[in-house]
Amino acid sequence: MPEPVKSSWADEVDEESNRGPLPVGGEVIENGFKVVTEYKFNDDNKKVKIVRTYKIEKRTVSKSIAMRKTWPKFGASKDDKPGPDPATTIVSEDVYMLFLSAKEEENMKIEEDALEKLKANPEKGAVKCRTCNGEHWTSKCPYKGSDALAKINSDKKPIGTPGAMDKAATPASKYIPPSMREGANKRGESMNTRRDDTLAIRISNLSESVVESDLEELVKTFGPISKIYLAKDKITGNCKGFAYVHFRYRQDASAAIVGLNGHGYDHLILNVDWSKSQPVQN
Repeated sequence: MPEPVKSSWADEVDEESNRGPLPVGGEVIENGFKVVTEYKFNDDNKKVKIVRTYKIEKRTVSKSIAMRKTWPKFGASKDDKPGPDPATTIVSEDVYMLFLSAKEEENMKIEEDALEKLKANPEKGAVKCRTCNGEHWTSKCPYKGSDALAKINSDKKPIGTPGAMDKAATPASKYIPPSMREGANKRGESMNTRRDDTLAIRISNLSESVVESDLEELVKTFGPISKIYLAKDKITGNCKGFAYVHFRYRQDASAAIVGLNGHGYDHLILNVDWSKSQPVQN
């Protein structure tokens, strides 16, 4: 393979002399704009004039950014003036971060609208916080996990009740005989008495956060209750979605089924029915 023919150094000198010297570029700052002019040869050995226009803006930046701007340049930009030099520096496009705060505010507004609709239509199910009994969702309670909640509960506690007086007067470490303990004068349920399972109702589609006190608050308005069983997960302790309530009287259990079936409770619609199929009466 023949070797490529190398050009003579004399020919290269002639080509450079034919090009001629390049004009000196300039820099003009006027009306908040910086115009930089420079000249160079393109790939076809022709003189090209390049004009770059920059808009000068004054921005307030943090101290760390201002400190970095005073650092001395290094490498190929060691002798450059302040600011980026297009010959050695590439300025990438600005990347703008999009925050989701607007979307969160939208979701909060939708929840507030739903809350107002429920307040306006109490027949569809009232909204009641299980923490402070206020008219808002339990997850949005402002007193949750705060000292103000303890103060609210202490204000609601009736003054002068025997249980409160005994607890306040008796130290926790002092032994109390069984005959003097709270509830000693109450008679317990006989072990030989059997519950009537035909008076029990089954409530399903409950949320995981429901506890026994919530269930008691929900059904106690229909009549006296003998027992409440809330199914819980063995590991997490959360509600498994259903519960059984035993009433003392059949008419109260029937009224609870009519009043609670289809009732809106904690974002869910309750399903309430008899726990066992009832015998057909002739």
